[in-house]
Amino acid sequence: MSHMVLMHLFEGPFSNPQMGMWMFLAIGAVALFVVFLPITTWLEARRKEREAFYKADTMRRLAESSGEGAKAAIELLKEESRQKWIRTREGLKIAGLINLAVGVALIIFLRALIGNQPVYLCGLIPGFIGVAMLAYALFLAPAVE
Repeated sequence: MSHMVLMHLFEGPFSNPQMGMWMFLAIGAVALFVVFLPITTWLEARRKEREAFYKADTMRRLAESSGEGAKAAIELLKEESRQKWIRTREGLKIAGLINLAVGVALIIFLRALIGNQPVYLCGLIPGFIGVAMLAYALFLAPAVE
């Protein structure tokens, strides 16, 4: 790639027909990694910070209001914790099924592509990861209270 830069500097920008593709990819990479990803990460962090602040403020106001408010705040925290655990468990189930499907598809694809070589056994890796995720989510994970 550095030879393209040198050609650009000494022979002119469009002397090589591949220079346009190189410039397109270089500008795209800079736009993605220097501009887009940091901005989206920063915006997501700000959103989470605002949500946490408003949640903490609401909980503080509920707890300060009265005896019933404190009980309501505790119940709200318990319910949010329970909902979070349910979402995590459902995510594990979906991830396990996806990994299992990728493993089976990889076995079929590599078997058809390469033949009798044992390369197709590489599909067992994501398949076993999927089985482990499903086993944990269905049998080993603590029950939802």
